[in-house]
Amino acid sequence: MRVFAVIPALNEASRIGETIQKVRPFVDGLVVVDDGSEDATSAAAKEAGAVVLRHALNRGQGAGLRTGTEAALRLGADVIVHIDADGQHDPSFIPTLVQPIRGGQADVVFGSRFLGLKPQGMPLSRRVLLLAARNFNTLAMGIPRTVTDPQSGLRALNSEAARRLDFRQDRMAHCSEILRLATRSGLRWREVPVVVRYSSDTLAKGNQNLDAFKITWQLLLGMFDR
Repeated sequence: MRVFAVIPALNEASRIGETIQKVRPFVDGLVVVDDGSEDATSAAAKEAGAVVLRHALNRGQGAGLRTGTEAALRLGADVIVHIDADGQHDPSFIPTLVQPIRGGQADVVFGSRFLGLKPQGMPLSRRVLLLAARNFNTLAMGIPRTVTDPQSGLRALNSEAARRLDFRQDRMAHCSEILRLATRSGLRWREVPVVVRYSSDTLAKGNQNLDAFKITWQLLLGMFDR
């Protein structure tokens, strides 16, 4: 199976090269989607050896993942791994994500921060917010309570799942949308434990607590739109 990583990136010129080098040993190909960066993200990703696509305007992480997933399929990917550009996700867990797909046991695999491996540097406020998000996913979106990580951004999909999961949320609500689609689609899915590392830089740039309200609003609008 040919495994491709898809990495959406926004103003990550200082970190994208290192991320690519850490991901490369675990995949057969790499697609970076520069989502309207104002720095040298595209140049740094090309220099590191990735296939680089660019959005002229910033459209959001979900849109970047959709663009990158479509490109990876055209390039012949059998398995697609979604991974962040900022170094929060540990690429050494890519084989763990891919193994259930290789073994024919799953079509979609989500990395969970809450299956026994402790997140590194996660603030208490983020833990509380994610617990609330898990309850929202169950009560409002019909996502099974057995899903332990409501905003899992580290995931793997086989090519069939990548074609079938028609996620449309351009921004951060795509995580819950993909969970909802996968768990209601008839595709085989599972979670595996992964480690996510938080730093002051990634916390400053990543989702803020108030973004939860934006994500909720986007999800509700998206559900009515379908």
